[in-house]
Amino acid sequence: MRNMHHSPALTAALLALAVGTTGAAALPRHAQAQAQPQTVLTIGIGGSVTSADPHFYNASPNNALALHIYDRLVERDARTRPHPGLATEWRPVGPTVWEFRLRPGVKWHDGRDFTADDVAFTIARAPNVPNSPGGFGSYVRAIARVEVVDPLTVRIHTHAPHALLPSELANIAIVSRHAGEGATTEDYNSGRAAIGTGRYRLVSYRAGDRTEMARNDAWWGEREPWARVSYRFIGNDGARTAALLAGDVDVIDQVPTADLPRLRRDPRVRVFESQGVRLIYLGPDLSRDGSVPFVTDQEGRPLPRNPFKDVRVRRALSIAIDRRALTERVMEGTAQPNGQWLPPGAFGYNPEVPVPPYDPEGARRLLAEAGYPQGFRLTLHSPNDRYPNDARTAQAVAQMWTRIGVRTQVEALPWTSFAARSARQEFAMYLAGWGSSTGEASSFLVNVIGTADPRTRTGSANRSRYSNPALDALTARAAATLDDEPREAILREAVRMAVEDVAFIPLFQLVNIWAARAGLVVEPRMDERTLAASVRPAGAPAAAASEGGRRQ
Repeated sequence: MRNMHHSPALTAALLALAVGTTGAAALPRHAQAQAQPQTVLTIGIGGSVTSADPHFYNASPNNALALHIYDRLVERDARTRPHPGLATEWRPVGPTVWEFRLRPGVKWHDGRDFTADDVAFTIARAPNVPNSPGGFGSYVRAIARVEVVDPLTVRIHTHAPHALLPSELANIAIVSRHAGEGATTEDYNSGRAAIGTGRYRLVSYRAGDRTEMARNDAWWGEREPWARVSYRFIGNDGARTAALLAGDVDVIDQVPTADLPRLRRDPRVRVFESQGVRLIYLGPDLSRDGSVPFVTDQEGRPLPRNPFKDVRVRRALSIAIDRRALTERVMEGTAQPNGQWLPPGAFGYNPEVPVPPYDPEGARRLLAEAGYPQGFRLTLHSPNDRYPNDARTAQAVAQMWTRIGVRTQVEALPWTSFAARSARQEFAMYLAGWGSSTGEASSFLVNVIGTADPRTRTGSANRSRYSNPALDALTARAAATLDDEPREAILREAVRMAVEDVAFIPLFQLVNIWAARAGLVVEPRMDERTLAASVRPAGAPAAAASEGGRRQ
């Protein structure tokens, strides 16, 4: 195991509020920006935040919002590298014990002291939020118990050696016991329990509209430049671009591909991008052996058995997709075809696993071998406001599948409805995305294709209900392997096994793109989090680094 003293990276977390300042109301926003230093930041996001409860749903927009209000023991910079947060250092003190030393002097938004007891409360709460459509249990699955040594020291005991614990805890927002004990998700949405240690305090949250925040002047890190932040949901692509050009917002994410050429030419706008860690993929229903909703024969009669249980059918559907055409024509060059779930160079990426070939004739042969020479009918469900070009991608895939005899129609839904229904296995086939924010392969293995099991807290995002005990065993062995080189070898083998079994149907890896008005600089993040802390006035110093820490 390697010990590294990490000099920190990025401070993190601001966002936006579209409110004028006293004495400047008569001026347009851009004139205000010239007349006085900008202190209000307004961000238009393309993905809907479904709750202000940081443990309710492990979805990127929710997590990005939480990063403004709450801190984590371990934070990640724009390249997904870990650095100290509420913990200043961490180290193993035994084969199954990690010790975290906490940052002194940290205050909750209500002025009370942050202590190790809050960490213990958080770890107990995170996997047990009622009605969660996909929670955070997988990130604490290895924990047997939490030992509060003193107010600034916590020891976390794991069931077995677990090298990934610090990385996984970077996904858990730390909440206060005094505000959170007995609190419901609605108490966080209303603000009653939304007491964090983060850069911003929650002012108001309106589902499907916006969240407004005010700077926490008592934050332990460097003072943020934005006094107020408004995080606005603008699901329509054209409306998001129009809001930026009109000066109604300062920054947008998920920049529509059709608008990119003109935004790049517009002197009022700057564009920022980064290779992302989000895969867009398709998931078949594997929860049923018999007939599946939204799947019929060509005459509209339900099929007697689930066709997706046959790996030949899954493979046929995969090779019937022209991924290069999707990335070039639908995504217009803002994505890369992929046959796994991480970009090249990431920890666990397997260079021997290729992008599946486009082979419609081979797909027809596989369908015939599986007993479907005439194909069948299928409805593909997709969100229409969550990922760049999500519904358009689904329509293009449907056309490709129809050409091989699987007559496919698309039903595209708002994200809030799609997320709830897909979590209940209501769809035969769905389009979704997963961002491996840990920057390595185990996140997808544990959450998306790991067996869904409340006891082991795996499969929290496994909407397909895929289950492969051999793959689960490889994933567990990787987590228990402390040395990097053998652990990566195990992860690469797991990648190969998952792809060969077509546990999911990968499409492409997104490039993350933001646009901001001239005068602002956005630090693009691989994990696609849209943060006020990533936005600075042009010419201002970058967000300050936090203190160094010891990590494994």
